[in-house]
Amino acid sequence: MPIRRIPDGAEYDPNRVLDAIISKLKLKNDAALSRVLEVAPPVISKIRHNTLPIGATILLRMHEESEFSIRELRALMVRTDGMGASAA
Repeated sequence: MPIRRIPDGAEYDPNRVLDAIISKLKLKNDAALSRVLEVAPPVISKIRHNTLPIGATILLRMHEESEFSIRELRALMVRTDGMGASAA
């Protein structure tokens, strides 16, 4: 099975997906997001500061809680040249 890579000219941006979920769920901040996703607050901080990638388990929790599809979440993780998201 081939590994999916970020398209050329695109950049991994975990803040986009975190902000989209916070907005959709009308949460106040990252601490509220960590409670909804049932992870420790430092996990969200590490994801936001790009020191921890969004793994499969947390991706599934994001999907379950936000009702964004996995495809939508993956697309939100990628920023292309300051424009809209690219399908990942």
